[in-house]
Amino acid sequence: MLESDLFEESVGAVLSTALEHATDEAFVINPSQHAIERVVEALDSMDDPPSIRLFVDEEPMKALTDDFLVASVVADLVVNDTLSIRTLATVPRHALVLTEAGLVSVIEGKGEAAGLTTGVEDFVANLYARYEDEWADAEEFSLRTPALSHVRETLESDISPEAVADFDEILETLDTARGDGDGLDEVEISLLVAAKNNVLLYDISRWGEDIRLASKATFSRSKNQLEDAGIIETEKVPIEVGRPRLRLKLGSSELETASPSELVEQTRSALA
Repeated sequence: MLESDLFEESVGAVLSTALEHATDEAFVINPSQHAIERVVEALDSMDDPPSIRLFVDEEPMKALTDDFLVASVVADLVVNDTLSIRTLATVPRHALVLTEAGLVSVIEGKGEAAGLTTGVEDFVANLYARYEDEWADAEEFSLRTPALSHVRETLESDISPEAVADFDEILETLDTARGDGDGLDEVEISLLVAAKNNVLLYDISRWGEDIRLASKATFSRSKNQLEDAGIIETEKVPIEVGRPRLRLKLGSSELETASPSELVEQTRSALA
C-alpha cells in the first residue's frame, strides 16, 4: 500500500494510482460516477489487477452502467472475479481505498485532489472489519449488461466473424453508447452491424435475447425506428413454413460504403 500522500488532478486519478499499489484485495468505497469509470479503466488496463470490492452509492453506479461501453467492461471484470459490487447503506463523506495494510482517504479541491494515507494498524484493522461486516449485509448491485467478451464471442459464433469486426469498429468510434442522443445504444449498434452484413432480423434479435442484451421486442422497436429514419431497410425472405422473415440491409448505397464513423454520424443525425 502507499506510504505517502498523493496529489493528482482528480479523484479518479488518485483512486487509479492507489489501486496500482494495491497488491491483493481492496475496498473502493463511495467513488463518484467519474471516479468509478477511472477505477474500471485502471483495472481493465492491468495485467494482474487486484481483487476490488466496489462499495458504491447506487445512483452514480446506475447512471454509469446505462452506458453499454462501460457496463460491458464492468461485466467482464465481474465475470473474471476482479470486481464485485455492492451498494452502501450509509455513504461516507469522502471516497476511500482500504486494504488490510492501509487507508487512502480522497479529498477533492479546486482542480486537484489529494489522497491522504495512513497505516496505523489498529485504526485500519477496525475500519477494515467494519466494512467487511457492512459488505456481508449489503445488497449486490444488479448489472444487467452481458460481458463484452461474451457479446463478441457469441456474435462471432451465432452471426459471423465479419459482424464482430464491424461491431468493434463501430464501438471504437463512440465515446458513449446510451442511445440518449449522445450515442447509439447497443441494440441500434447491433442492428447496424446486422444490416451491414445482410443478417435476418430473426437471427440478430434471437442472438440479442439469448445473451440478455435486449428482448426481441426491443430489437423490433429499434428496427422500426431505424427503418423509418431511412438508415436500414428490409426485404422479405420466404421460408418453408410460416410468415416470411426479414433480411436487414442498409438504406442506401451511400451508407453501404460509409466508414464506421460516417455510418454512426449519419445514424445519429437521422434519429435526432
